[in-house]
Amino acid sequence: MSAPTRRLTTAQALVRFLSVQYTERDGVRRRLIAGTWGIFGHGNVAGVGQALVEYADVMPYHQGRNEQSMVHAAVGYARQLNRLSAQAVTTSIGPGATNLVTGAALATINRLPVLLLPGDYFASHAPDPLLQQLEHPVEADVSVNDTLRPVSRYFDRITRPEALIPSALQAMRVLADPAETGAVTLALPQDVQAEAYDWPEEFFAERVWYVRRPAPDPVELNAAVEAIRSARRPLIVAGGGVHHSEAEQALKAFVEATGIPVASTQAGKGSLRHDHPADLGGIGHTGTAVSDDLARTADLVIGVGTRYTDFTTASGTLFRNPDVRFLNLNITAFDAHKLAARTLVCDARSGLEKVAERLAGYRVPEAYEAEYRAGKERWDEVVEAAYRAGDDSAVPTQTQVLGALDAAVGDDDVVINAAGSLPGDLHKLWRSRSPRQYHLEYGYSCMGYEIPAAIGVQQAAPGTPVWALVGDGTYLMMPTEIVTAVQEGLPVNMVLIQNHGYASIGGLSEETGGERFGTAYRFRAADGTFTGAPLPVDLAANAASLGMDVLRAKTVGELREALAAARASDRPTCVYVETDPAPTAPPAEAWWDVPVAETASREAAVEARERYDRQVADRRRHL
Repeated sequence: MSAPTRRLTTAQALVRFLSVQYTERDGVRRRLIAGTWGIFGHGNVAGVGQALVEYADVMPYHQGRNEQSMVHAAVGYARQLNRLSAQAVTTSIGPGATNLVTGAALATINRLPVLLLPGDYFASHAPDPLLQQLEHPVEADVSVNDTLRPVSRYFDRITRPEALIPSALQAMRVLADPAETGAVTLALPQDVQAEAYDWPEEFFAERVWYVRRPAPDPVELNAAVEAIRSARRPLIVAGGGVHHSEAEQALKAFVEATGIPVASTQAGKGSLRHDHPADLGGIGHTGTAVSDDLARTADLVIGVGTRYTDFTTASGTLFRNPDVRFLNLNITAFDAHKLAARTLVCDARSGLEKVAERLAGYRVPEAYEAEYRAGKERWDEVVEAAYRAGDDSAVPTQTQVLGALDAAVGDDDVVINAAGSLPGDLHKLWRSRSPRQYHLEYGYSCMGYEIPAAIGVQQAAPGTPVWALVGDGTYLMMPTEIVTAVQEGLPVNMVLIQNHGYASIGGLSEETGGERFGTAYRFRAADGTFTGAPLPVDLAANAASLGMDVLRAKTVGELREALAAARASDRPTCVYVETDPAPTAPPAEAWWDVPVAETASREAAVEARERYDRQVADRRRHL
């Protein structure tokens, strides 16, 4: 007797399969693929598009305006839900597919799950070449979708209907695996999408993917405990893995038992509340003075869920104690072995709990605890000074904008940013009150991420106030998903800061001998430089034309009122503010390596190279 089958197209079978996939961790079950974003064209309109109509009752559809933005929205959604639920993105062939590459890179670099379903050329090669086809002279099986291979954690091209079965299962396995997750791509030739096949009914049965919490190996655990017990000046570097594992309470208990202080990466900020005595704020190039001072003298650095980017290590110049050693607790061996560390390859929460059990009775010296608490108090004064606005009628600085927002938000509001000068200011100054409040995409630092990510977060957390912090440079890159927020009825808030150019890169250009060339939005002067008047561009009017309610704030007082009104609104709302360009953020507390021209005739570059040579001499390889 033959097993029962169901005759569907490949696209219909895929959508039906995705609708019954679940994750489960700690007894909580979620849809693995909770919805599908899509922009339709030839290559997906008659296949996946028809399937989404066929199964609209079980697979929610969201209409995007830009393919890259759809991936950003899906990534924001997955991050908000600690990687336990994700979304799919479908596109046409050609430019629709290649527009996915930036979003895929962002997802994979940040270890966040998203399922990409780009259309592809005919598997049969019946029409050849077809519209938008890349013709490779010696590899006929290459398509533009191959650009997604290096930025995907799993990739397959489904050239026969039956090939979908093993590939779809592998795709779900990778998406749900905390050690492997990232962008997953299933390229779908448009003729195969529409082809019918007799699918086994078992393919459409509910399937649960259990998200593991692997415990530490006993040998590694013993070595980790011994390393901590022998340390006099240990420092925890909390990364995004703390949040993904929902290990915040385990970290808090560990810190309160041992007195070990915590500095955080961009992804890890908020692992402890800002007012916890052991929370020292950000670390590295954009870190706080207290974090970076302790990092320079630490004898043991305990990395929890971090991958140690150059911003965290100050390009290898931060950890200066000649006897410093590293202990890395990470769910991936790849990251755990960085900096020649002792390794603890396990889930962050289970690892912290096991280490805490074995460390009973250990606590850092009282003098060390007093030292970092005093440093934290000094830094809190720096934050207060940056946030303080003495005159409500004054034009606000960027740090005063953050101070006004800090006063307006509640503990559970989510603040989103990714690029420009804001990440540095936020990492130094923002006072995180809950684990999910600080949402900085700084693995890829992708301009244009903020608005679509805010939409994804709002979908994942209905009723939560969500704030996209956007500079004028980022806004001009990708504002179109404002229309999506309006269409979906999502009351996201955008704080649009106008400073007439690329403030962050302008400062970096000046520091490295580039003289701020090409970093301002101004008219070209007669001598060819861009030093004329600001361009007559009204970004607030543009946001309003896309359907947002817009509140213009010219002063500190008006800004406070506008932020309160935006938070109370049930519609997508933009608070537009033009800031005083005078720098008010604390300077960098640690170096970042951006190579400077080794030879040049201009004085600015020559001086910059001299500074560079002095700083690079402090780099150290930890072996």
